[in-house]
Amino acid sequence: MEEKIKDLTLLLLYLTSWKEDDDLFGEMRRSWKGYPFEVLNELTDGDLIQGSKRSKSVYLTESGIKEAKALMNKYLKNLENE
Repeated sequence: MEEKIKDLTLLLLYLTSWKEDDDLFGEMRRSWKGYPFEVLNELTDGDLIQGSKRSKSVYLTESGIKEAKALMNKYLKNLENE
């Protein structure tokens, strides 16, 4: 169950994200971090999201975006098969 919560949190972060330009890093996808901190910490440890603890938002890493897109396909296929 914990793995599904982590997967779905990453997917929600991606689906509710927006593109933002950064002078140092170029274009990034940011999302508000209104999710349990334990899950956000695990996603940060997995290098799927990044951001400071003081910030109210996080940005998705390239790995996080790739994983979120894979999860979107996985869960859409599961819904189609039901």
